[in-house]
Formats: sequence, C-alpha cells, structure tokens
Amino acid sequence: METPGSQTSLHRANLERVVRAVRMAGSLTQAEIARATGLSAATVSNIVRELKESGTVEVTPTSAGGRRARSVSLSGDAGIVIGVDFGHTHLRVAIGNLAHRVLAEEAEPLDVDASAAEGFDRAEQLVRRLIQDTGVDQGKVIGVGLGVPGPLDVSSGTLGSTSILPGWGGINPAEELSGRLGVPVHVDNDANLGALGELVWGGGRGVRDLAYIKVASGVGAGLVIDGRVYRGPGGTAGEIGHITLDESGPVCRCGNRGCLETFAAARYVLPLLQPGHGPDLTMEGVVRLAREGDPGCRRVIADVGRHIGSGIASLCNLLNPSRVVLGGDIAEAGELLLGPVRDSVARYAIPSAARQLSVVQGALGGRAEVLGALALVLSEMGDSTLLESVPPVAGRSSAGTRLAYT
Repeated sequence: METPGSQTSLHRANLERVVRAVRMAGSLTQAEIARATGLSAATVSNIVRELKESGTVEVTPTSAGGRRARSVSLSGDAGIVIGVDFGHTHLRVAIGNLAHRVLAEEAEPLDVDASAAEGFDRAEQLVRRLIQDTGVDQGKVIGVGLGVPGPLDVSSGTLGSTSILPGWGGINPAEELSGRLGVPVHVDNDANLGALGELVWGGGRGVRDLAYIKVASGVGAGLVIDGRVYRGPGGTAGEIGHITLDESGPVCRCGNRGCLETFAAARYVLPLLQPGHGPDLTMEGVVRLAREGDPGCRRVIADVGRHIGSGIASLCNLLNPSRVVLGGDIAEAGELLLGPVRDSVARYAIPSAARQLSVVQGALGGRAEVLGALALVLSEMGDSTLLESVPPVAGRSSAGTRLAYT
C-alpha cells in the first residue's frame, strides 16, 4: 500500500502528470513536458526513459528552436478511442489512437431528428465497420466520445430540449451507445466538442481561454476557461444563440424574441435568399455564391457576421477570451464573414478586451466535432485508475511502477 507523501506515491503522481500532459497534447518534447508539469528536466528524463522501456511511450528525434530534441508520444498500441458525431443531417465517426493519430474517418448523410433508434443503429454499424476495416483490436478500445446537437441535462444524462431533437425525448445517449458497443461512452453537445477539437487539434492550440462559436441550424458556443471546457452546473453554458439582440425581433424557438440565433442560424437566414435562389439553397451554397460575387449572398453573410460579432462582444466583455474560433458551414466564407465580425467586436466590446482577442476561422471545418469527441475520451481517461492495476517492473523498486493501458 502506498503511503501519502512517500517516494512511491510521489513517483506515481509524477508518472501521472507526465502521461496526462502527453495524452492531452498528442506529442511533446521533454522540455515541453517539464514546462507543462513543473517537473525538473532530470525527473522528466528519468520518467520518459521508464515509460519508453515499458512500451507506454514512443520517443522520436525532432527539433525545437533549431536545436535537437526528442518528441514523446503515447504508444500507438496503448489504446484506441472512437469519436461519434451526430449532426442534424449527418453522422461522422473517427477512430484514433492515444498518440492523436486518426486511423479512419467516415461520414454519411442522416436525418438525426427523425429517430434516435435509427441514428444509433447507423452509428453502431459504422463504428463496427471502421474497426473491421482498420484491423484494430476491439479489445483495445478504451472509450467512445459522442456528440449530439443539443444541450444535455447533467443530472439525468438526457437531452434537455426535445424541440431541438424531437425524436430523442427521454433518451440517454451515453447509456444507449455504451449498451451497443460494450465500452464507456462520454457524451457532450456539439459546440463543446467543437471547442475541444479546435483546442487540441486545430485553431485553438496553445490557447488557454477561447470560445468556439458554431453557426449551423442553431448557434451555440463551447467555452474553454484555463484549458478546460466550462459547461456550467446544468450543462447549458455557452448558449450564445439566445442572447437578445432585438426585443421586437422574430420569435425564437426558445420562446423569446430577437435572439442572436434568429439573425444568424441557417433556418432563419436561408429563407431570405431562397425566393431568388430556389428552395434547395443551402448554407454551403450561399458561401459558394458569395465567393463568386453574388451581391445578395455577400450581404447576408456580412449581416450575419455583424450579428455574431455583437454576441461575441458580449461574451468578450464577460469572459475576456484570447481567441474566438468560428465553425459551421458559414465560417467557410472566411473574411467575408470574419471582417464584419471583427468590426462589431471593435464597436461593442470593451477596448481592452477587444485588443486581446483574435477571431479566426476554425481549422478543422466539419471535422471539429468528431475530433473533439476523440479528445473528450482522452480528457476523461483516468491515469490513476490505469496505474493501479499495473504491477511493479521486475527488478525495480515499487517506485518504478510500470504504466500500461487496459
């Protein structure tokens, strides 16, 4: 039994700190590990050597600042994670390992709103097919991250608004998918997963405080504060789409008038252009036409940008993030959208907060949520639990505990 404060428990804690830092970053040099954990360079070097000998990490030559260095990542054989993203019109699944390498990824159209049962049937089939196609050992699957396009009730684990997914009333998504796949499932809403995806894999790397704004059929935000997604006690933090812009504006699905969502979401924006562009116009089509110079589409995108910028300014005044990442189909408009967003932020945000803020297009596009689902599993893994089942390495003191993933 380990005694608190003993050399054994201290070494164990240091192992966990190193593994956690590498697990969340994907790969780090030893110097970066030392900065991230606060451990000395000598301690990090000894721990990395121990983890390499046990097969837990891989060490490869690299360079940093023009100097030779060693990059440390978790072994590709250490475990497998799966991401599942339900959008309103699609299903996307990705399989990755603990070294942040995506082994397979596929998307297919799906009307998620219609039936939860059909959605989970399709998700199970796609997951099993990708596992078979990649040849990974299903026994090495550590967990699944699941994204859903709606707020979750933290206390019950069910979706909190049946008006968003009417066919999913009373469904506990984590329990449903876990029962089908036989592994732990961690679930979150799509905006939070988009924030995680951009934080770990994309436009938010290296930033501790950011907001990911997803503009699609609705408008939501994933908030990252001090490197962690902030969900609030009820799980509904980040509902930026329901900031009131005009008390006399259109009635929103939430029951209020003039919410940001009623000026920016696809369901409200597309009808403005469909009379002149046909009933089948999509937001992707609006962006394409705007890039080709269509004046109506360019005007609508600019208007949406100004409205989003007003909402971001309020967020900026409250939380003072250093970066805002825009996602969703309309974000592909680039500067046609970002320019008006920045103009509104400059006009309505506190100057000191606005000066510290950068507003960028998401780097991951439609992949942000499914990669965020992979990152969710990585963030929820318990290093302490994994260490408990591993015996000491033969010929080494109990302080040299071997680390492995099961």
